[in-house]
Amino acid sequence: MQAKEPLVLLSAPAIARTGLPELIGLCADRLDSGARMLTLFGRASEGEEVLVSAVLEEAGGRLIVMQADAKRGDRFDSLTPLHPALHMVERELWEQTTLTPDGHPWLKPVRHEGARQQCMSDYPFFKVRGAEVHEVGVGPIHASVIEPGHFRFMCLGEQVHHLEIQLGYQHRGVEQLLLRRNPLLLASSVEAIAGDSSVAYAWAYCAAMEALSATQVRLEDDLVRGVALELERVAMHLGTLNGMATDIAFLQGGATYGRLRTAIINASMRCCGSRFGRGWLRPGGVRFGLSAERCQDLLDTLGSFARDFQQVNELMLCARSVQARLKGVGVVTAAVAREIGMVGLAARASGVALDTRLSMPGRVHGAFPLALVTEDGGDCWARLRMRIRETDESVRWLLQVIAHAALERSDFAPAEPACKELRPNMLCVSVREGARGEIVQVIETGSDGRLRHYKVQDPSLQNWFGVALSVRDNEISDFPICNKSFDLSYCGNDL
Repeated sequence: MQAKEPLVLLSAPAIARTGLPELIGLCADRLDSGARMLTLFGRASEGEEVLVSAVLEEAGGRLIVMQADAKRGDRFDSLTPLHPALHMVERELWEQTTLTPDGHPWLKPVRHEGARQQCMSDYPFFKVRGAEVHEVGVGPIHASVIEPGHFRFMCLGEQVHHLEIQLGYQHRGVEQLLLRRNPLLLASSVEAIAGDSSVAYAWAYCAAMEALSATQVRLEDDLVRGVALELERVAMHLGTLNGMATDIAFLQGGATYGRLRTAIINASMRCCGSRFGRGWLRPGGVRFGLSAERCQDLLDTLGSFARDFQQVNELMLCARSVQARLKGVGVVTAAVAREIGMVGLAARASGVALDTRLSMPGRVHGAFPLALVTEDGGDCWARLRMRIRETDESVRWLLQVIAHAALERSDFAPAEPACKELRPNMLCVSVREGARGEIVQVIETGSDGRLRHYKVQDPSLQNWFGVALSVRDNEISDFPICNKSFDLSYCGNDL
């Protein structure tokens, strides 16, 4: 049986369109039957028309697309009260198209697009009332070297009763910018959407361009892409482990995880010239293959890494100070994680078995499967253990693939792989599981083969609300480790 691809290609005119109320009803039926909403978005034309698209994943990894015609200002019954996982995508739909979800319990801007950029100071923060309740505002400018975001804590003493997170300070209008250039030359722009996930974004983009242009890609090239992605995943997990160890003053962990991350990103640099994998993937293939010499270099690097990684993990996990600081802190239960639609590592740390590398493995992860890793605790300790265990699994997978004969012919790669022109009137959904979770890109071409719409969704969009809930009933001093244990992207949310 052929593995489910993390991609679906459809003829846009062949997608049946309904009215907006009918689409919402169909989505409700699918959700009630166990399907999962990947994204819900609208494409607004210069007039009043809005094309609404819903992308769902059904059991077995099957992707389905449904569409509806609407007009600006139309209203529809919100799905959020019964399916809270849709709360962010409905808010984004409202912000971008003015389609209003009636009954939405938390209808606020996601990233302050357009004219709303000038109204960020008017954000309607939730209020907790009480004689001894006080508010603590942090950001958007922070003392450490992190991206801008505002965190509003409602506290009784040191205990946090509610945290509200206001983002949007880095909104760049990414989706509109991607429509202004030749679609086959967007790789460098897509890689910069969330710079620490360059490979995951680039692979989703390349796969979409190849599907839209009917370009065949060699298995060897896709295996190189898989190697690049798992190297990126390992590097990101090490960066987070370094940050968590530093935040709790476990200096052995902080120093060693940082050193090991440098070894991994330097290995990527030796493969493609960039520590972040930029320029490695291009539509049609890869710019740099893996010669026998490069494969041996990776095998040597990963072998040395695995030994040191095991040693520092033993120190980290056995330290009573680490356990005391992380266990039981920042809990998000499995029920809450499912309800609010968390994805990726954060969801798996709460026991939610959700990984598109397994549900939609494609030919790479179908031929070389990864083991599903989950934790049940849902706390900072579980998220720490998840990163350690996922890193181990990625290293196991890398060692298996790099040593396999299928990479023998991957050394040859054209200087600039290229696709043909894109087919007109097509819609492509492309998904890749980055270190934070699923990255979704939906691309639509017009009658001339040029891009009509480019939808981007980072896993951080669904997970920031999880950070807010994780801090409830914890002390405000627990926020830094809760935030770092999720380690979400500000710019990935802000786009």
